[in-house]
This record gives sequence, structure tokens and C-alpha cells, in this order.
Amino acid sequence: MKKNNVVEIAILSVLGALVVLTLVIPQLLRERSESRLLALSVLLRDTDSTGLAVARQGMEQAADELGAELRFLTLTVRNDGREQAELLRREAEGGADALIALPADPQSLQEALDKLPRPLVTLEVPVQGGTGTVSPDNEAVGRLLARALLEDWDGGLILLLDSSGFCPEAALRLKGAFDALAQAEGEVPVLVLDYGYWDSLRGARWVMAFEPGATLQAAEWKQAEGETFALYGVGSSTAVTAQLEKGNIAAIAAWSDYAAGYLAVQQAVRAVGERPENLEPLPFSIVRGEDIYAPENQKLLFPVMSSSGR
Repeated sequence: MKKNNVVEIAILSVLGALVVLTLVIPQLLRERSESRLLALSVLLRDTDSTGLAVARQGMEQAADELGAELRFLTLTVRNDGREQAELLRREAEGGADALIALPADPQSLQEALDKLPRPLVTLEVPVQGGTGTVSPDNEAVGRLLARALLEDWDGGLILLLDSSGFCPEAALRLKGAFDALAQAEGEVPVLVLDYGYWDSLRGARWVMAFEPGATLQAAEWKQAEGETFALYGVGSSTAVTAQLEKGNIAAIAAWSDYAAGYLAVQQAVRAVGERPENLEPLPFSIVRGEDIYAPENQKLLFPVMSSSGR
């Protein structure tokens, strides 16, 4: 009888231990998994993140796949380089494993990064000391967009909208376009205008813009004012694509914002593990209104969430 009691007690003890383990082990595994999440801070240069909606989808997909947690930070004043640098310092001191930024002022970010080294991946424009930049070849973007304009050009002044004051990468795209127009056969008259002086576009025949916001605003102003100039711009957002479809934009240079976001997070995670890769320029295409629904442009202009993110 005593032997049976001992056996029963032993069995109950084992069963009790198993019950405890079934309750404790999942919690331990969950805590362990959560502790492995990398903290990535994303520094934007605008006051909201609507302009990066598709890129954000790519970032979130990569973060989910690669075990990272994203924190998106916007500015109180658009394109305030000093505020963005202060955000970098705050996030670095707060324990961010790596940072991703769309730079408002590359110099200010570099100075902040020098004082608080962290892996920094940038979108569109490089920052010295950073871990890589996810961007197309900006000069090539301007150069090929200008060539698209020259295919249509039949004379008249070409106006280049300079938005580099709040969009550093626009300076390189403008340079690429200017060089291509200067090298064209025959004399091609070109004038560089500060972005935002819309009245200067009245009666124009040819206009180029070098970042998505400027492209969209120029197209909307053109439509509202009944102007007829041919507009060549940049971007692949739904709003820009809609203007292209309406005929308010003649052609755009477009690349995958989804892929850009995915690759930025991927590079940041790799940098934390001290194994970053050399990033190749993002491929881009020149898309005209009649080509919007071509198979090769469908995924570019109408991105769908995918498991690969690329």
C-alpha cells in the first residue's frame, strides 16, 4: 500500500511539474523572443508620414520578417534639419539599435552621428558616416527624365524647378537634367527657377520637377489654372500616378518606394549585426501616361504587399 502511495505521489509530482512547465516555458520563450526585437527609429523630414505611406509598408514588412520594432518620428516644422538632428541624438541616447532617416540636412545629421555613433541608413541622399543609402542614381534620374522631354521638345524655353532647398537629392537630379539638356544637339534654352513661384510658370511650354511633392503640386496648379505646359517629374505615389493618368504629367521617373522601405530596414538590421552590404542604386523607369498599365509598370505604380518585399 505504501509502495502504491509512493508511486502515486511520484506520478502526481511529475504531472504537476509538467503543468508548471507548460505555463512557464511559453512565457519564457515569449520574453526571450521579445528581447531579441531590434529597436529601429525612423526619422522623417516632414510633419507627417503620408508621403512615405508605401515605403512604410515595405519597412513594416521587413521589420516583421527580421525581428525589428519601428518607431516613426516626424518633425514639428517641415525640413528642420536641427530638429531632426536632435531627434537622432535623443533616439541614440534612448537606446535605438539603429536609425533610418530621410535627411532634411545631411550635414546636421552627420554632426549628430559623429557624437553618438549608431548605424544610420538613409533614404534618397547619403550622410557621411552612414551605413548606406537606399536611392536611385539621382543624377541618372534627372538625365533620363530630360532625355524623355527632349523626345517631345519642339522648341521653347525649358523651366527646371529647383526644390533642393528642402529636398537635398533634388539638386543632383536637377544637375543630371541640366547636363543632359546642355549636351543636346542644337541650342536648348533652359532656366532654373526656385520651386514655389507658380506665377512664373504661366504660359510656359516645358517644365521639370525633381521630387514627388514638387511634381504633384506643379500638376495640381497646372490643372487648377488651366495651363497647358508639358510637365516631367518624379514619383510613384497614387496621387502622382493619378495626375499622370489625367494627362497633367507627361512622364515620371518612378521606382519602388515599397522596395526602398524594405531594403532600408534590412540594411539597418544587418548593420546592427555588423554585416551591412554594399547597396546598389534602386532601378527606376521613365513612365509615360500611355504606359501606366503596361505589365512592367503595374507593380511599380500599384504596389501590392508581398512576402519578399521586393
